[in-house]
Amino acid sequence: MSETELPSAPSMSRWRRVYYLVPLMALAIPFGANEYLLWVVNAILVYVLVTVGFNIIIGNLGQLAFANTAFFGIGAYTTAILMVYAGVPYPLAIVASAVAGGIAGFLASVTALRGIRLYYLAIITLAFGELMRWVYLHGDKITKGSDGLLIPQPIFFGIPIDSEVPKFYIFLLLTVLVVKATSNLLRSKIGRAIVAIRDNEASTASLGIHTANYIILAFVWSGAVVGVAGAMFAALTERVFPESFGLTEIIVHFGMVLVGGTGSIVGSVIGAITLTALPEYFRQFPGMDELFFGVVIVLVLLFLPKGLVSLLHRVSPVFRERYYRD
Repeated sequence: MSETELPSAPSMSRWRRVYYLVPLMALAIPFGANEYLLWVVNAILVYVLVTVGFNIIIGNLGQLAFANTAFFGIGAYTTAILMVYAGVPYPLAIVASAVAGGIAGFLASVTALRGIRLYYLAIITLAFGELMRWVYLHGDKITKGSDGLLIPQPIFFGIPIDSEVPKFYIFLLLTVLVVKATSNLLRSKIGRAIVAIRDNEASTASLGIHTANYIILAFVWSGAVVGVAGAMFAALTERVFPESFGLTEIIVHFGMVLVGGTGSIVGSVIGAITLTALPEYFRQFPGMDELFFGVVIVLVLLFLPKGLVSLLHRVSPVFRERYYRD
C-alpha cells in the first residue's frame, strides 16, 4: 500500500482493535511489576509522547528541526512552576504545559516559514533548546538553577499520585488520548496536507494549499504533544533539572524516531520502548547502556533503514499507517 492510499475498511477495523487492545492489556502491568519496573514503564509512556511529537516534525512534515528538548523542558517547567508558585492543580498544569509547548512550537515554526531549511534549521532549533536550558539554569529565583525545582505531590482529579501505580494509570490514559488525537489529526485533511508538504512543498503550494498554515499547525501540535510529555516527566521525576533537557536528550529523541521508524506512530512507540527500556537494563553493566544505544542505532540504520516498525509491516498490513514514510 502506498502512503497516499487509504486503508481498506477491514484493515481500519483491525487497526482499531489493535490500538485499543494494547492499552487494555497494559492495564495488568502493575499486578506483575515492582516499583522500579513500573518507573521504567512510566518513563516509556513519557517518551512515547516525546517521540510521537518529534516524529510529526521529522517524519511527517519532513523538517530537520530539533526544538524537541525546548518543548519538553518548557512543558516540564511550566507544570513545576505553576504547581510550586501558584498552587495550580496538576490537571490544569498539564493543559497549561500543552499550551506553552504549542506556543513554543509556533515560535519554532517562524524559522521554517522564513525559508530556513535543512542544517540551518537544525542549528537554529538546537540553539533554541540550548537557550531555554540556559534560562532554566540561570533563572535561580524561579527555576532554582542546577538544584532543580521540587514539585509538590500531584493530585489528579482527587487521586494522589504518591507512587508508581497511580502514575502508570494516569500516564497511560494521557498517552492513549494524545496518541489517538494525533493519529486522527494525521488521517485528516490536515495530516494529508502535512505529508504532501513533506513530499513536495512546491507542488503542494501550486494546488492552492497554504503550506505556511500547515507548517505552523504541525509545529504547534508537536509542541503541545511534547509539552504534555514534559508535564508527565515533571510528575515522574518529582524534581525538574536543567540537565534533563540538554543536547544529549535531543540525540536520544532523534534516535527513538530513527530506530522506531520516521513518520510512524507505531514506530514512535517501538522506538520509545527500545531506547528507554533496554538501555535501562544495561545500566547494571557500567558503560554498557551508552554502548547499546550506539550499537542499536548503527544496526537499525544499516539493516532496517525504515525502522523496526518495518518488521511489523512484513507480518501484517494492519500496522502500516497511511502517513508512514515508505
